[in-house]
Amino acid sequence: MNRQDMAETIHTYNDDSIQTLEWNEHIRRRAGMYIGRLGNGDRQGDGIYVLLKEIVDNSIDEFSMGYGKRIDINIEDKTVTVRDFGRGIPLNKVVDATSKLNTGGKFDDTNFKKSVGMNGVGTKAVNAMSVDFYVASYRDGQCSYARFTRGHLLESGIVPTTEKNGTFIRFTPDEEMFNDYSFHMEFVETMVKNYSYLKKGLTLNLNGTPYKSENGLLDLVTENMSETPLYPLVHLEGEDIEIVLTHGNSYGENIATFVNGQNTRDGGTHLAAYREAIAKTFKDFYKKDYKPEDIRQGIVGAISIQIQEPIFEGQTKTKLGSTYMWEKQVKSADGTSSVDRGPTIRTFVNDFVTKNLNDYLHRHMEIVPVIEDKIKASQAEREEIAGVQKKSRERAKKTAVYNKKLRDCRYHFCDTRFPKGMEDQREKTSIFITEGDSASGTITKVRNANNQAVFSLRGKPINCFKESRKRVAENEELNLLIAALGVEEDLDNLRYNNIIVATDADDDGMHIRMLVLTFLMKYYPELIRRGHVYILQTPLFRVHNKKDHRYCYSIEERDKAVKQLKTGVEITRFKGLGEISSNEFVDFIGENMRLDTVKLADEESIADIMEFYMGINTYERQHFIMDNLRSEKELEDVNI
Repeated sequence: MNRQDMAETIHTYNDDSIQTLEWNEHIRRRAGMYIGRLGNGDRQGDGIYVLLKEIVDNSIDEFSMGYGKRIDINIEDKTVTVRDFGRGIPLNKVVDATSKLNTGGKFDDTNFKKSVGMNGVGTKAVNAMSVDFYVASYRDGQCSYARFTRGHLLESGIVPTTEKNGTFIRFTPDEEMFNDYSFHMEFVETMVKNYSYLKKGLTLNLNGTPYKSENGLLDLVTENMSETPLYPLVHLEGEDIEIVLTHGNSYGENIATFVNGQNTRDGGTHLAAYREAIAKTFKDFYKKDYKPEDIRQGIVGAISIQIQEPIFEGQTKTKLGSTYMWEKQVKSADGTSSVDRGPTIRTFVNDFVTKNLNDYLHRHMEIVPVIEDKIKASQAEREEIAGVQKKSRERAKKTAVYNKKLRDCRYHFCDTRFPKGMEDQREKTSIFITEGDSASGTITKVRNANNQAVFSLRGKPINCFKESRKRVAENEELNLLIAALGVEEDLDNLRYNNIIVATDADDDGMHIRMLVLTFLMKYYPELIRRGHVYILQTPLFRVHNKKDHRYCYSIEERDKAVKQLKTGVEITRFKGLGEISSNEFVDFIGENMRLDTVKLADEESIADIMEFYMGINTYERQHFIMDNLRSEKELEDVNI
């Protein structure tokens, strides 16, 4: 058989090659298009939380339209129930609204103004990805119900009821898609709290605990402040906009953003406008050419806006892409159509902040010198370290250190355009921060060069907790790391969505991990708050016999594998990343790699955390170590 015949045999492309998928099958096969990553619940952006949010968003939209002041959310084991007291889905459309794509009541602004869910997709995605999905709509003494499994209708009907108007939904995510998942209630609680802050007057009951806010965003920022603000929080409200701001002594910016009640943790056009407006207002008020980064250094705040038919980047709605506050198709008398647009989000936010913040400063002159002193201090520190960083990078370039330390990838998180068919690379862009040439070389050999970069540390970085910013800036390792990440001047230039610390699971590796995390936590905490920082889990053991092998990440997994493989079992203990061969390592940094999210709640004090772990040898830390020490027998058991 010649090469052409072989190719035709292997790559047959004919009428049978064309498939038409059912709506639910398409969602299940292309889950990333609808909910982003699947995950198992260990990360805040994992799919099970997106499913929950899709259902709650519909109930929130009912409240926003003036229907229902209470939402009950219950999570028991792997099953979720959500009950609202809104209008209820029209009785004859319950099946269609939950199982037909592009079917919904939010395609115009008649019944739902300034809603989050606009595409008629969310509830259908929950249905398709649930092993059990039940919906009941209660309207005027009638109940229309339907039950599905993985999107397939099992039963439906309309019966009398005494329930109050509203909608009830119960779903259990499918373990075939969300492998061995579990709901972490701290993630759910944060979501519910945010809803309450943004919808004053709404009560959300989570497993019986009520959450309600009387002061909106002011409550959110006040309750989440991890340090004493330099001046009282500024709280300004207008039609379709609410902002809060103050300054602290921490580094970076901590600004929460919301659109129509949706937490846009990756920001977007409203955050860009807010940051610009803050800098412009203070600059004009003081009549001095302060740099925006000096004005915003240490700022803590939040912005919430309401717009019609928002456009989000991706189905998970974590970044706002809209340009205008509203857009409408308008038909004229002669039948032609045109687009009628409202103000741009940039103009709307700028106008509100400029006028109202300026007025506030004139009415509260006591905070004016406090803010300017903070700006001047940030300016002085920035100018002091600028020269140090420049010299360090010039020295690194001369010795070609930079090129040796970073093996870059083709696509980056800050890129706005990707080749057709490669758009999903943006979310997958990752940088592995490794120690030593051995581990770096192993990962480099097997990584996906489209979206995975590798940065090699040399030895242990400086402990920056007690060091000055200037001293840290002189450190070549950390200086080059920040250059690689692209965040020297602005977080919007971040080059990788996932910053993955990949060090050995020994004493030195753990110490290096802590030093890197201390640096990021002190100077770039927003990278952690936005969910960009992870720790790579690598297997501790390989359990194998002549027929099969298993990689195990804990003693429990090892013991389970030994029982399953039964005879002729051998156990290999991996002591470092460099010990794992390239052909093995490819399994550990692919689609199913195990990552631990580095979590930092807004209310957690960074200073307190670092003092405990990286400060002097405190009494509390001594007892923490003693309480968590392993016995010699345990250490021998894991072959350390």
